[in-house]
Amino acid sequence: MDGNLIIKNASELVTCSGFAAKRGRAMSELGIIADGAVVIEQGQISRIGPTTEVMTELNASGKDLSPFETIDAFGKAVLPGFIDSHTHLVFGGYRAEEYAWRLKGDSYMDILHRGGGILSTVTATRRASREELTEAGLKRLASMLAFGVTTVEGKSGYGLDRETEIKQLEVMAELNRLHPMDVVPTFMGAHAVLPEYKGREEAYIDFMLKEVVPEVASRRLAEFCDVFCEQNVFSIAQSRRLLTRAAESGLKSKLHADEIVHLGGAELAAEIGAVSADHLLHASDGGLRAMAEAGVVATLLPVTAFSLREPYARGRFMIDAGGAVALATDFNPGSCFSESIPLVAALAALYMNLSSEEVVTALTLNAAAALGRAQAIGSLDPGKQGDVVILENPSYRFIPYHLGVSTVEKVIKRGTLAFDKCRQGERPC
Repeated sequence: MDGNLIIKNASELVTCSGFAAKRGRAMSELGIIADGAVVIEQGQISRIGPTTEVMTELNASGKDLSPFETIDAFGKAVLPGFIDSHTHLVFGGYRAEEYAWRLKGDSYMDILHRGGGILSTVTATRRASREELTEAGLKRLASMLAFGVTTVEGKSGYGLDRETEIKQLEVMAELNRLHPMDVVPTFMGAHAVLPEYKGREEAYIDFMLKEVVPEVASRRLAEFCDVFCEQNVFSIAQSRRLLTRAAESGLKSKLHADEIVHLGGAELAAEIGAVSADHLLHASDGGLRAMAEAGVVATLLPVTAFSLREPYARGRFMIDAGGAVALATDFNPGSCFSESIPLVAALAALYMNLSSEEVVTALTLNAAAALGRAQAIGSLDPGKQGDVVILENPSYRFIPYHLGVSTVEKVIKRGTLAFDKCRQGERPC
């Protein structure tokens, strides 16, 4: 149930104010209010400002404050809830053995081509029941919530058939109903090529467009369509055809673009006006500039590059080129088995050369824009959803500074306390 809450005396109220992605230098503008307060009424932010002013306004208004809970955030920073805008959170099985193979030098694509990788998870996910996938998903969401995530995107793509793709999306709908966190579903049937379709990728795209996309769209099981646009997976032309046709059915476009080699995925994202293009480790200068001009959010996944021992995406170049950058975990069982927002923040700062301010924007407002939700979440603006993170430290700068360790003390979802490190017994408070 949506709640009524007053958070006051925050050392820093980091508003990240805005209703669209911030681009270029604007990503450093956090809109900090010292000794700040935020009021949430029935799950929606109604007031922000210095504590003295907010409390004076409330008292002068004659409003009955008895329904409101109050949190004193003295000595703590308060921010919008984090948004993890790229994950593959619903899957069966694990791939620890493949991780060991990679440590010995096998590449991600080599493992995929011999039937491992995504195809291994496809087998396990097809075998898993809805109940098993839901139970595992709830545990994963609980972990994400503890890192401050209040909205998460989840992709299908571990079925590569009609039945399992639909099953994954139905499980996401159930997770969205059962868990306080908002789960944003993405259809990604074009995640890999089944052995029986090798060399017949056009036929596979035809299958998805004829047999799966119409049901996904008509039942509103997903908001987006994504594709692994990559050499030896799906070509530029195939990706364009899938995304264009899916858009005609109402599914907005996303791409896994230029992750392993430069193929032109960034250019395609700009051409079709995708909401986001993700990974971008090998994207060209021209492609990144085209994305910036077209307003496509660049969603960067530093833990994946870290896990695969690949070069990091050029976040500094993208921002300096006037682009909008978001950050996400890419949580999945293979290339990035981590839901750690602190690790994302640290790697983005150290190896993508983002400032602490840019990291915060990339995890909040710009991540909301990567999900088409910047009008509703991602900042502490009146009228937006009351999703808030309270740190145990006095400044947002602790997020990348405390390397790989969560600084989150409390998480509020729609004005209701959803996670409290003190109550979890993780530390005395």
